[in-house]
Amino acid sequence: MSNTDFDYIIVGAGTAGCLLANRLSADRSKRVLLIEAGQKDDYHWIHIPVGYLYCIGNPRTDWLFNTAPDAGLNGRSLRYPRGKVLGGCSSINGMIYMRGQARDYDQWAHITGDAQWSWQNCLPYFKQHEDHHLGANALHGAGGEWRVERQRLRWDVLDAFAQAAVQAGIPATDDFNRGSNEGVGYFEVNQRSGWRWNTAKAFLRPTCYARPNFELWTSAHVAQLRISTDPDGQRRCTGVEVSTSRGRLTANAKHAVILSAGAIGSPHILQLSGIGDAALLKQHGVAPVVDLPGVGRNLQDHLQIRSVFKVKGVTTLNTLANSWWGKAKIGMEYVFKRSGPMSMAPSQLGAFTRSSADQVHPNIEYHVQPLSLDAFGEPLHNFPAFTASVCNLNPTSRGTVELTSPNFADAPKIAPNYLSTPEDRQVAADSLRVTRRIAAQPALAKYQPEEWKPGVQYQSDEDLARLAGDIATTIFHPVGTARMGKLDDPLAVVDPQLRVRDGQGGVIRGLRVVDASVMPTITSGNTNSPTLMLAEKAAQWLEQEALSG
Repeated sequence: MSNTDFDYIIVGAGTAGCLLANRLSADRSKRVLLIEAGQKDDYHWIHIPVGYLYCIGNPRTDWLFNTAPDAGLNGRSLRYPRGKVLGGCSSINGMIYMRGQARDYDQWAHITGDAQWSWQNCLPYFKQHEDHHLGANALHGAGGEWRVERQRLRWDVLDAFAQAAVQAGIPATDDFNRGSNEGVGYFEVNQRSGWRWNTAKAFLRPTCYARPNFELWTSAHVAQLRISTDPDGQRRCTGVEVSTSRGRLTANAKHAVILSAGAIGSPHILQLSGIGDAALLKQHGVAPVVDLPGVGRNLQDHLQIRSVFKVKGVTTLNTLANSWWGKAKIGMEYVFKRSGPMSMAPSQLGAFTRSSADQVHPNIEYHVQPLSLDAFGEPLHNFPAFTASVCNLNPTSRGTVELTSPNFADAPKIAPNYLSTPEDRQVAADSLRVTRRIAAQPALAKYQPEEWKPGVQYQSDEDLARLAGDIATTIFHPVGTARMGKLDDPLAVVDPQLRVRDGQGGVIRGLRVVDASVMPTITSGNTNSPTLMLAEKAAQWLEQEALSG
């Protein structure tokens, strides 16, 4: 092989890409190339948990995407963070370990017609790379690369919120990852001894770096895939064209190119390569190669509605961080104990419940924080407060990701279409009422919670849904834009083994998509760990294919 010939090329060194690189390069006879558009994860704020505040919106670690103005958000556009660095979103996310509910995966099995996606058949792949702080049992793994720990802090105001949630009828839980995540409790996090544990640390260092058959390109942008036609008329992906500091390079793949660029990057690269809705591609000057109308459609995300309550007689981060003494105390606690606010995930306390009595399953999730601010990245308020953010776990709204030109450097148009269905608007209104019901319980009464946002003057369904559009923001869980499905599903982009369809009843040889974009429906919770699970499955299929020739 030449120095640009590989067995496997993985596009995107994020959550899925790092695991795939680890698994595929374990076979020393296979040359593996991992391509990342961002830089190495050597920025110190990546590894300090509270550093997400300095990574999101930072061109060193974030793609700096924005959504198109959204009618459901009353014309607002949102910042749309995506990791552009080794580890991808696992380097800038909330570090919450969450699998979702068993019903999510059983639904995938139904949609794809393939039982391998059922909860029972996915659980072993979660456990395979897990290193749970309590050790191995029927639901958790130990000794894997992906560390799961308890958080290293607690807050009186969050303890009181948890007690109030129980008084409001939400059961207490100490594990959200049993298959039914209903309940209230502190989140478990992907940290090791108070440091963020991203996928670059877990799967690349030191393992892959010590393998002579592994190669990593950073600051390398994949411009497009190379697609050819085999003698029998079938399409094949033979490699990628990459823009680097050395100029434009072509890397060739003997076995497979694996797109792991995420729910925004993967559909964008497919479209730039002529794979997508033919009319859309022509409109933007790209010659269609495979007419696959589902590419970039089916975008789903969790939209969080942030209710802020002023409190009295209790410490919150607002008051602690608004003095030099408080800031010094926070810093010293982290330096000497690796605990305290600097070890915080963005949200510490979670709850899963129903937005109304007619919901069959838990359909909303709370991320509760001992702080408040006007918007992400803005200063903390100068009064003590907590924020109870609630999101619709199973939105019916669907959005799109579309290229805007043939130039890979031009950001795609991201249009989530939040709150665009009556069902989602009703859940938004109902969930705000659930928040108020929790805040009114006796356990919080001693802190005299006062609703500061959105405000008790808003009561009707119409008012609350409109207010949700004013104050809601993404919780950074885009999925579904290259969704898997049956071969007779006209909008499925990949088959149940994540091979890209050819638009004629078959698949493009040597091309898979392995990231959150393949999820047909969003999981009921944070999406990072489900992405690792599906990458674990895909790695096994690729290894089996190599063995069978």
